[in-house]
Amino acid sequence: MSIIADCHLHSSYSGDSDTPMEEMILCGIEKGLTTMCFTEHNDFGFPEEPGEPADRFILQPDPYLYDIIRYREKYADKIRILFGIELGLQPEVMRQNAVLAKSYDFDFIIGSSHICHGKDPYYPAFYEGRSEKEAYYEYFTSILENIKKFSNFDVYGHLDYVVRYGPSKDAEYTYEAYQDVLDDILKLLIEKGKGIEINTGGVKSGLKELHPCTAIVKRYHDLGGEIITIGSDAHTPDHIAAHFDRAEEVLRECGFKYYTIFEKRTPEFKRL
Repeated sequence: MSIIADCHLHSSYSGDSDTPMEEMILCGIEKGLTTMCFTEHNDFGFPEEPGEPADRFILQPDPYLYDIIRYREKYADKIRILFGIELGLQPEVMRQNAVLAKSYDFDFIIGSSHICHGKDPYYPAFYEGRSEKEAYYEYFTSILENIKKFSNFDVYGHLDYVVRYGPSKDAEYTYEAYQDVLDDILKLLIEKGKGIEINTGGVKSGLKELHPCTAIVKRYHDLGGEIITIGSDAHTPDHIAAHFDRAEEVLRECGFKYYTIFEKRTPEFKRL
């Protein structure tokens, strides 16, 4: 496996994981990784869910950073541990995101869309009363809105995340069906010097392709995009670096000869 850096990881500092950070690190070492970047969730304005704390996706950066430093030193001879964050982007929380992004010396910031115009695509209600295509199109349009209004991130995460939860997932989904808005997204990311990630986390949800689909990765390359990170989106040890062999195949198929790691917000390009 050429890809030995997992740049999208969650531990118990994220509201949807119970796994201690050290347990994730030990598994990463066992799997032969040389770099792990934790990207704990922070989603300002996340809709309240029954039975869940209202601040479920509000990160506590200080104890998180403390553990990063502690384990970085403890395992310095075995693996590089990086300090990242996954910011949930919405227009109405851009100021809060900007303050948080500047308040800590993050190595890496992923911008993601978990909420679309105040609604969570995880739930069936997001798709009710309209076609799947209309729902997907609204999601992609919201990404474009976010990128126009916020720039303090390094890559956009799982660009077609919405297809994890659609009625037919990605069974009938194609890049070509949304090419106009997807091309606008990719061109704006490139113009702003931002990258995308290949996120392998959708496979466990039953998707036929990685995030984003191969056609989007190819289009990003053909438009001149160069920055592309690889992340498993693992919340438990068993998913760390999952399907990285497939991610490598996609990169090569799309014309890439390298992948990217960020440290101190600076890209490093690693040959496949």
